[in-house]
Amino acid sequence: MNEKSKGVAYARDPKTRNQNTPYELKFGGWIKSIAEAKAKDAQFIIISHPWVIGDTYEEIAESLSRLAGSGVALHIVQRNAKATDN
Repeated sequence: MNEKSKGVAYARDPKTRNQNTPYELKFGGWIKSIAEAKAKDAQFIIISHPWVIGDTYEEIAESLSRLAGSGVALHIVQRNAKATDN
């Protein structure tokens, strides 16, 4: 990344993990972060852990599908971490 790169951070409350909630409610913040990144002409969204965008394969696929075509990249800080990690 160069000095002029812009990004948006997305965080998810670990307490929402594995809840049986409709996607749009559970990941409303993710959907808003994509819109915010596009509005700010950001090059990327940064997340702390992979579980931030989904608890299941289906949720992760849905989250990536919503990001696809936005022109915004995804950066993941830590590859292997649990919600209980600090």
